[in-house]
Amino acid sequence: MALSIGIVGLPNVGKSTLFNILTKKKVEAANYPFCTIDPNVGVVKVPDKRLEKIAEISQPAKIIPTFIEFTDIAGLVKGAHEGEGLGNQFLSHIRECDAICEVIRDFKDENVIHIEGKINPINDQETISMELIFADLKTIEKRLEKINKEIKSNTKEALKQKEILEKIQKTLEEGQAVRSLNFKENDLPFIKSLNLLTIKPIIYALNSDEPEKADDFPWDGEIIKINVKIEEEIASLPEEEQEEYLKELGIAKSGLDKLIYSSYKLLGLETFFTTGKDETRAWTIKKGSKAPQAAREIHTDFEKGFIRAEVINWEKFIEAGSENRAKELGWIKTEGKDYIVKDGDICNFLIGK
Repeated sequence: MALSIGIVGLPNVGKSTLFNILTKKKVEAANYPFCTIDPNVGVVKVPDKRLEKIAEISQPAKIIPTFIEFTDIAGLVKGAHEGEGLGNQFLSHIRECDAICEVIRDFKDENVIHIEGKINPINDQETISMELIFADLKTIEKRLEKINKEIKSNTKEALKQKEILEKIQKTLEEGQAVRSLNFKENDLPFIKSLNLLTIKPIIYALNSDEPEKADDFPWDGEIIKINVKIEEEIASLPEEEQEEYLKELGIAKSGLDKLIYSSYKLLGLETFFTTGKDETRAWTIKKGSKAPQAAREIHTDFEKGFIRAEVINWEKFIEAGSENRAKELGWIKTEGKDYIVKDGDICNFLIGK
């Protein structure tokens, strides 16, 4: 399941450096605006200790984690919706993403230029937010012009769409994101067709040199504090040494792992597992997926040929100590097509031809 998070923010807030750490894919991160012209895409492993524990029981030949895609998008500036700083090009890259991670600067470094000349997280967030709102307003105004022409022929559907558009327009004009609105289920296909920026779920990555400082920002999304410099140090170590270094720093989990996991959850994703002698593997599904839809993630033909699923919670599997013992205890349940796969399920799908 290829779902992507677009990393956005003003220039020189640590976006590209964060992306480099996330993906280990080196992109230029120079100290000047617009050093990233084309979006860079990287696939990132979602940290999940459950996978290792399951593998300890199954002893597979391979262990395969699940992934999430991050896209590094060049720095936005005030006036981006009017094309400032190649803004229109960059906004189009955000439209292609499923969710947004906005990096906001809260660190002091005289050697790193701030495009506004001062460090102010509240103002920086508002600048990006308003640019996305203005871009959405343009989209809505254009669509309303088109709808008003259709209404002349008394199209019932056009009247309904106009009502939705005017509701969105009012919210945007009040400086609010579209994600603050609730819509009826049957209106969602039309709203999706608008490809709005501010309807996308958002997470804020506050790049702070004082991660322990308590802040209360009035933002409409989860805030993850992260010190990009420290994360860079952690990422430079061999993987087996990283956990020890975190203990020395008194950190339970790296800010990077928190960001990856929170981004995964932001998209409404969950993980199920398959395990055996060949491989133990994590799979990504949308929350609420039924068993045949989960099976499709393994192979597209599996949904059509789905017969039933054998399911056990990963903790019960660990407790049993083996698949055979889990069967003896009656902990592996047989589930049909309507079963909703839960986060942490270990599944074995039985497929017909």
